[in-house]
Amino acid sequence: MTSMDSPGESMVARAILDAGDHILSADPPIELLHVRAGGDVGDRLAVAPIARVARLARRLGIAVSRQVMVADDEGDLDLWVQARPETGQIRLSISGWRDRTAWQPSATPPDYAATGADFRWETDAALRLTFLSPGAGIRHGFDAATMLGQPLKALFAFDPKTSGVLVDDTAPLDGRGARLRPTDAPVRLSAAIRHDGAGGIAGLVGATYLIDEPGEAEAEHPIIAGGPPLTESFTAGLDRALRTPLARIVANADSIAARADGPIAADYAEYAQDIAHAGRHLMGLVDNLVELQAIEQADFRLAATSIDLADVARRAAGLLGVRADSAGVTIRRPGMSEGMPAIGDFGRSLQIMINLVGNAVRYTPRDGEVVVTAERDGEWSLVSVTDHGKGIAPEDQARIFEKFERVDPTEPGGNGLGLYIARRLARAMGGELSVESVPGEGATFTFRLRSH
Repeated sequence: MTSMDSPGESMVARAILDAGDHILSADPPIELLHVRAGGDVGDRLAVAPIARVARLARRLGIAVSRQVMVADDEGDLDLWVQARPETGQIRLSISGWRDRTAWQPSATPPDYAATGADFRWETDAALRLTFLSPGAGIRHGFDAATMLGQPLKALFAFDPKTSGVLVDDTAPLDGRGARLRPTDAPVRLSAAIRHDGAGGIAGLVGATYLIDEPGEAEAEHPIIAGGPPLTESFTAGLDRALRTPLARIVANADSIAARADGPIAADYAEYAQDIAHAGRHLMGLVDNLVELQAIEQADFRLAATSIDLADVARRAAGLLGVRADSAGVTIRRPGMSEGMPAIGDFGRSLQIMINLVGNAVRYTPRDGEVVVTAERDGEWSLVSVTDHGKGIAPEDQARIFEKFERVDPTEPGGNGLGLYIARRLARAMGGELSVESVPGEGATFTFRLRSH
């Protein structure tokens, strides 16, 4: 959620969590943070800093208020979170919503290793586990609730010869081999240090990679030779090779920009902010490349279930309503009574629609309108998103669906993969994504799925 997305400091967004931290209801700003953090409908709240406040309130049995920082999209958000326990539920009230382009030493660092890792974890200064990815225990054979509060060594078995020092000043657990105690599965660990206001170690934010290939534990640098450019081994190696140094670059640049080690000239602080911003952009690119590995497989398919494409469109428009309000853009969406049955995957369809509506809001001028419509065309169910931006020239309309292609590379944001991924996802569901545009009059993107 960038500055364009922020609801504004005065707005209060609310949510209700059940006893397992699953979202029962949430206002659009919180739901959008949850979706962007990798959560899905009915999942546990995926925004780790907010979920920690909720768990603390539940454990203490009293209302708890905390200021937290959430890494989201291309920037960070300062939030004020109040969690109030009520008869098996937690009521969240979130205000503040201040954009912050630089990391602050007393807050949570940018979300680390969210994609590519098998699961994520965080510790406090004493290396006790304070967070585990939702569902990690179920998938990997341990009780996550029991592990919280336990030492890191309760979850991972380290080589006795090297376990004496788990953290140094620069590269904690960088590529360290270990075993997952409950299953004895070999893993590789990476982590970034979280600092406190005095520059000391406040904890770790880390990632776990299961090792399922012989010899991987001993391989310092995976060798990629021949084959398609986006094989699983390529993206796995790319993720491991780039994410840790990028996370370190971002953390150090943000620390410099925040003047954590003392005053520096304003120009240098701005340079550091630029470096951190570029680092996050590259981490987003790594995320997209990892996703490309999956969708470009010849046997990649998505679930074929009955969905309501009009409902998906309404949800996407609702999630992006705050961004549209901030940009002075109106989103006209299908009415609540409209339905459009289709066959597809709900989560991936929502991902496509968020991409299309988000792009339309970005390219529509202030006081303009984005129109989202749903209609039937024979055996097809269609959702169209029309903006009133500058349009796309005929010679560019095919190119924008190719990898790394953008109509105007000088414009901020994006890496040229969003529409490529969206079209591949649409086709994996037996559908299609297309565009019609007249330069100077805007563009219409149409997402279609079979109706039955």
